[in-house]
Amino acid sequence: MPNKVLRCGLRAVTDRAPLSIATINAAIQEISTSEEKYLLTDQVIRGTPFKVFKNGPKNLRDVLDLCIAYGDADFLVYEEERYTFADVYRRTHRLAHVLVEVYGVKPGDRVALLMRNLPEYPMLFMALASVGAVTVFLNSWWTSRELEHAFGDCDAKLAFVDAARAELLKPFAGKLGVEFATVRGPRTEKIPAFWGHMDAGPESLSPSVDIEPDDDFAVMYTSGSSGHPKGVVLTHRGITCALQSWFFMARVYEVTGDEVPGANIDSDGNAYQGCKIVTTPFFHISGSVAGFLMCLWAGLKLVIMHKWDAHRAAELVDKEKVSHFSGVPTMTAELIEAAADMGSSLQYLRRVDSGGSKRPPAQVDLLAKSIPHALPGNGWGMTETGGLGISARGPEYIKYPDSSGRLQPPLQEMRVVDEQGRDVPRGEVGELVIKSVTNMRCYLNQMEETAKVLRDGWLHTGDLVRVNDEEIIFMVDRKKDMVIRGGENISCSEVHAALHVHPDIAEAAVFSIPDSRLGETVGACVYLRKGAKLSGEGVKEFLSSHLAAFKIPDRVWFSDKSLPRGGSEKIDRRALRSSCLEGEVASEPGN
Repeated sequence: MPNKVLRCGLRAVTDRAPLSIATINAAIQEISTSEEKYLLTDQVIRGTPFKVFKNGPKNLRDVLDLCIAYGDADFLVYEEERYTFADVYRRTHRLAHVLVEVYGVKPGDRVALLMRNLPEYPMLFMALASVGAVTVFLNSWWTSRELEHAFGDCDAKLAFVDAARAELLKPFAGKLGVEFATVRGPRTEKIPAFWGHMDAGPESLSPSVDIEPDDDFAVMYTSGSSGHPKGVVLTHRGITCALQSWFFMARVYEVTGDEVPGANIDSDGNAYQGCKIVTTPFFHISGSVAGFLMCLWAGLKLVIMHKWDAHRAAELVDKEKVSHFSGVPTMTAELIEAAADMGSSLQYLRRVDSGGSKRPPAQVDLLAKSIPHALPGNGWGMTETGGLGISARGPEYIKYPDSSGRLQPPLQEMRVVDEQGRDVPRGEVGELVIKSVTNMRCYLNQMEETAKVLRDGWLHTGDLVRVNDEEIIFMVDRKKDMVIRGGENISCSEVHAALHVHPDIAEAAVFSIPDSRLGETVGACVYLRKGAKLSGEGVKEFLSSHLAAFKIPDRVWFSDKSLPRGGSEKIDRRALRSSCLEGEVASEPGN
C-alpha cells in the first residue's frame, strides 16, 4: 500500500535532501519582510523589548473567529459525536454567555478544568478566554492530595470536572471554597441551564469584554523541580504568537519547495480535509495549543480519543483520513505495530511528529521505512515557552535522528551559556536559554522561582545542549532534577520527599531508568532504618496515597549501607544509579 501511494506522485522522505541553514534563513528574511501577515515589529512588554508579529490576532477570541471561514466542515470528532466549526463557534459563544450570566465569571477570574479529553473541554477554555477569564488546566491524573494543593494555589472560583474527578474531590471539595460543575455526570441546579445553552440560547457573540494581548490566558501546571507543581502563567499574545510562528515555519517550507509531500491528496488523487488525532491530554500544552488551537487555525479536523489505544488509533487514521499524528515516541512505535497487525498502510498520514522525549534513532529509521509517504518530525518545547521551541522534520531529522532540530523562527532568540551566563563556543555544551514573547509571564505565586529562570526576557530552560554549524540542536542532559516518562515530567524531588514520609526509610535517591517503551521511568534506591522491614511493593503501595500513579517508581532498590555521597556531601545519584542498573545494589532488602 505505501508503494501505491508513492506511485501517485509522492516522493519518499528518504529520497529528499535536507535544507541548508542558508536556504532557511533566506526564506525567513523574505517572508518576514514581504508578507503582510508575517511582518515583524519590536514592542516593549513588561519593560522588555520583544519581536512580535505586527498583524497577528489580538487575543484568542480573535482566533475563535477563524471558525467562521470553515463553516460546516467537520472540526471535532469524539466517538460517535461530530461537531462542525460552525457548531463549535456557536456553542462556545453560548457557553460564554452562561459563564457570565449564570456563574458571574468576570475578566481575570480563574476557572479550573479537570476532566478527560471531551468536546466540552476546548469549548470551555475558549469560552473562558472570550470573556477575559483565566483557565486553570489541572492534571486529571493527580491524586486528591495533589489536587487539593493545586486548588489552594490557583484560587479558582469555579471548576468544571468530569464524573470521575468529581468523585475524587468529594473528601475535600467542601473546604476549598470552589463551586463545582460536573460535565457529563450528575447535574446541579445550575447545570441544566449551562448545558442547555450548548444547543439553545443566545445567538449573539460573547459578552463584550476588552481583552488586551498581554492579559493572562491560562495557568498550566508543570512538575516543579523542588516539589509541588508550579503554575505557568501564559498570556493571549504568547499563545497567539506561538501559533503564528508554527504557521510561519510551514510557510518557510512552502517557499523553499519543501512542503509536506502530497498533502491532503489520497492514493487515487482525491483531496481530503486535513485531520489530526489528539493523543495527549488537553491539560498539556501539546493537547490544547499544538492540538486544538492549531487545528482551529488551520481548518483541520481534530479527532479526540477518550484514551490512548494503538489499534483504535490505526482504525481512526483510516476511517477519518488522519493526515497529522503527534504523540510521545511510545505512541508512534505502538501505532506502527498496530497498523502492521491490522494490515493498514496508514496511507493518509503526511506528518508523524513526536514530543515530550526523544525518539530512539532506530525508531526514526523504522518510521521512514514503514510510512515513507509521511514526514517524520520531532519537537521540543516547554509549557514555560508556550509550547514553542525546537523542531526537526523530514530529511533533516533522518540525517540527525538524535537531534531536537532547529529553533522555530522568527520570534525566538537563542543562546547557549555556561554557569556564569557567558556564551560558549559553537559545538560546546551549555545551558539553552531562549528569549521570546511566547515565554510565560511568571510562575503563579512564586516570584523567587520566576526570578531564577526568567531574566530580562530570557528563559533559562535547565537543558544542556550543543549546537552544530547548521544550527541543529542536540540535547545532552538536564540540569533540572526531572524524569520524562512518556512525555510526562516528574520531579525527582517530589518523589524523594514522598519516600521520606515513610517512617522506615532513612535515606532515598530518585533517578531516571531507561525504558524501551516510555523512554525513561522513575527508579529509586532506599536505605532502611535499622531493624525495618520493607519490600519494593510495600514502597509502591505506600506512595500510591501520596503520588499520582505515573510518578511511582517502577523499580526500587535497597542499599545495605548509607547511600554514597560526593565531595559536597550530597548523595551521588549518578554513581548510585549506575550501581543499581549494573546489579551492584539489591532489588529486595537483605539480598
